[in-house]
Amino acid sequence: MQAIVFREDRKVTLEHLPDPEPGPGEVVIAVKASGICHTDIEILRGNYGSSAFPLVPGHEFAGEVVAVGRDVSGIGVGDRVVVDPNLGCGTCSACLRGRINLCENLGAYGVTRNGGFAEFCVVAADHVHPIGDMDWHVAALSEPLGCVLNGLSTLQGQACESAMLFGAGPIGLLMALALKWRGAKEVTVVDLSEERLRLAESFGLLPVAPGSDALLGMGRSQDFVADATGVPPVAEAMSGYLRDGGAALFFGVCPQPARIQISPFEMFRRQLSLFGTHSLNANIPETLPLLRTHGADAARLVSHRVAIEEIEAAFKGGVPNGALKVQLGM
Repeated sequence: MQAIVFREDRKVTLEHLPDPEPGPGEVVIAVKASGICHTDIEILRGNYGSSAFPLVPGHEFAGEVVAVGRDVSGIGVGDRVVVDPNLGCGTCSACLRGRINLCENLGAYGVTRNGGFAEFCVVAADHVHPIGDMDWHVAALSEPLGCVLNGLSTLQGQACESAMLFGAGPIGLLMALALKWRGAKEVTVVDLSEERLRLAESFGLLPVAPGSDALLGMGRSQDFVADATGVPPVAEAMSGYLRDGGAALFFGVCPQPARIQISPFEMFRRQLSLFGTHSLNANIPETLPLLRTHGADAARLVSHRVAIEEIEAAFKGGVPNGALKVQLGM
């Protein structure tokens, strides 16, 4: 099979690898859609945890089951599925508390085991979820939407009438849309790109440019603010847009050495909540009803569906200008 491989010297190659065989409790998937995530770039740079090299990357993928190993029930050849990539150890305190995403020994397909940028991938049968007739490129958004919903879980059911997202990349727009899908009356999106702001407006979101009078007039007006840029000064400024009792989410990946200033008195006096979330937490089943209902909007976030040779080029030279979600489409 053809596969993208990250090598120890941080090089990207397109290689022919043996077709995988399923072991006990495993299935082999013919990959039909697999999305590039910024995490993949950080893995290649060596900036994301303890990745395994050589590695077939790709943790946002869906496909068709083509082989089933021993001791697998409920999943058969021909089933259309999406993969939950996170692999918890099952024994650490985080796993025992149901927080697999915080596992002390967290692994993942596409990070510590071969993932979805290949024609085939072998995965544990209990990490696949049926998608019915959902389009492949929409189903492959389940993993990033799972990350979004894990982020929104910090609201713990609180009403969120007004929300603001900094960053109109694919994950920022997906979070903005999820807030809208879940009932937020007004969702503001802030971004430098006029093109992305026009796209946000076409979704019924409120587009606002950084430094604009509109943004300056929105201080202390939001129930919820999230940073999806990973830019420390942007993350630092979030609390200024929260109304009293509001919540802010550090969702973008800031550089590890970065530090910001926070006023403890302001947190106390205004009863503000600051949260961080990491990855998804076994919540793929929660994403599928939303994608079935809002698949047309979600599909618009996939700007490029390309062949595996073009995925190799994207890893080497960057995604196309103006791209949102770039997916391998077999």
